[in-house]
Amino acid sequence: MSPVLVLITIAAYFAILFTISYIAGRKADNAGFFVGNRKSTWYVVAFAMIGSSISGVTFVSVPGMVATSNFSYLQMVLGFVAGQFIIAFLLIPLFYKMNLVSIYEYLENRFGLSSYRTGAWFFFISKMLGAAVRLFLVCLTLQLLVFDPLKLPFILNVIATVALVWLYTFRGGVKSLIWTDSLKTFCLVVSVVLCIYYIASDLNLSFTGMVNTVVDSDFSRFFFFDDVNDKRYFFKQFLAGVFTMIAMTGLDQDMMQRNLSCKNFKDSQKNMITSGISQFFVILLFLMLGVLLYTFTAQNGITNPAKSDELFPMVATGGYFPVIVGVLFIVGLISSAYSAAGSALTALTTSFTVDILGTKGKSEQEVVTIRKRVHIGMAIVMGIVIFIFNILNNTSVIDAVYILASYTYGPILGLFAFGMLTKKQVRDKYIPLVAILSPILCFILQKNSEVWFNGYAFSYELLIFNAFFTFIGLCLLTVNEKK
Repeated sequence: MSPVLVLITIAAYFAILFTISYIAGRKADNAGFFVGNRKSTWYVVAFAMIGSSISGVTFVSVPGMVATSNFSYLQMVLGFVAGQFIIAFLLIPLFYKMNLVSIYEYLENRFGLSSYRTGAWFFFISKMLGAAVRLFLVCLTLQLLVFDPLKLPFILNVIATVALVWLYTFRGGVKSLIWTDSLKTFCLVVSVVLCIYYIASDLNLSFTGMVNTVVDSDFSRFFFFDDVNDKRYFFKQFLAGVFTMIAMTGLDQDMMQRNLSCKNFKDSQKNMITSGISQFFVILLFLMLGVLLYTFTAQNGITNPAKSDELFPMVATGGYFPVIVGVLFIVGLISSAYSAAGSALTALTTSFTVDILGTKGKSEQEVVTIRKRVHIGMAIVMGIVIFIFNILNNTSVIDAVYILASYTYGPILGLFAFGMLTKKQVRDKYIPLVAILSPILCFILQKNSEVWFNGYAFSYELLIFNAFFTFIGLCLLTVNEKK
C-alpha cells in the first residue's frame, strides 16, 4: 500500500470519528465526561464494549497465534464470559448502590485513604504502560507504511498519534467514547468478516468449504486436558480468564466507566452479559482468519514471517489481494488501537483527577479546569513513554511491560476480594507495602516454578496467586475489633 492511500484511509476514519465525538460530547459536563451522565442506552454500551475489549495488539496478534496455540485462547475467552457474569451480578449492583464516579472510591470507604490511593496508583501505572505499548506498536506500523517512505521522523509520528487521541476525547470523555467505540466495533467486525471473505474467495472456498477447512485444520484444536504443565491446559486458561476478566474489566476504571454510564444497574447487567457472549464469537472470527491466512501462505508458497504478529499485516498489505483488503486492515488496526488509547486516556484523566488529586470541596468550574489540565498532562506522558519504547527498541521490554501491567491488577483484585468477602478492618497505612510485595513474590514464583514444581510453568493464572498473596497480606494486617 502507498503512504498516500494509508493517510487517506486514516483521514477518512478520523473525519467520521471527530464528527461522532463532537455530536456526542458537545454538551458534556464533568458528569458527562466521567460517567456519561448515567444516561447511556445499554445495548449501545454493549455494542461498544465488544470493541473496547479488543486492542490493536489483539487485531494483529490473535490471527498469527493459531500456529503455536491453536484455538486454545477460546478456553480463556470462555473464562472471560464466566467472569462477566460475576461482574454483572456482584460488582455492578455494589458500584451503582454506592453511586461511584471512580470505582477505587470503594477502597477508601472500606479501608481508608491509603488503600484508595494504592488502588488508583496501581491502575494508573498499569493503564499508562498498557496504552502506551499498544499505541507504540501502531506507531511502528505507521512508521513502516507512511513515515519512513515520506522520510519523516518517529517523534512526529508519536506527536500526531497522541494529538489525535487527545482531540477526540478532550471534550466529551465517556459520553463520546460510547459512540466512538461503537464505530470501532463496527469497523472491527466488518474488516475481519470482509478479510475472511476475500481470502476464502481467493482460495476458491464456499462458506461450507471455509468452515470445513477451519474445522479440519491442525490449528483448530480447542480443548487441552492432557498435560497440566502445558500453558494451554484448560483449567489454567479458564480460571485465568475468569479472574483476568474480573480484575481487568470489573476492577478497571477504564472499562467500568462505560458500564457505570448506563441508566441503572439492571441495564448495566444486560450490557455485560450481551457483550461477553458476543466477544466470544468475535474472537472466534479472528482465529478463523488466522487458519485461512496460514492456509493461503501454504498454498501460494509464501514464506511465513519469523514473528507470527507480522503475518496478518504482511498478507493484508503485501499486494496479494485487492487494495480493499489492505484498506480494511488499516481501518481495523486504527479503529482498535486509537479507540483503546482514547478510552485509556479518559480513564487515566478520571482516575488522576478524582482519585489522586481529589475533587471534594471544589466547584464545578474548578474541576473542569483541573480535568482539562490533567487530560493534556496524561497525553504528554503517554507520548513520552511511547518515545522511550522506541529508543529502547527491545521487544523484551514490551513483554516485560505487559507482564508488569498484568501484575498490577493482582493487588487490586486482592484488595477488592478482601473488602467484599470479609468484614475485617486492616491497618490502612501498611497496605501499599503489601501491594508492592505481592507482585515481587509472584515474580520469584514464576521464575522458579518449573524447578520447584516438577516442570509446572505459570501462565496467566499467576494473577490469581498475586491476588491471593495480597489477600493473605491483608489478613496479617487485620485490626482486632474492640468488644
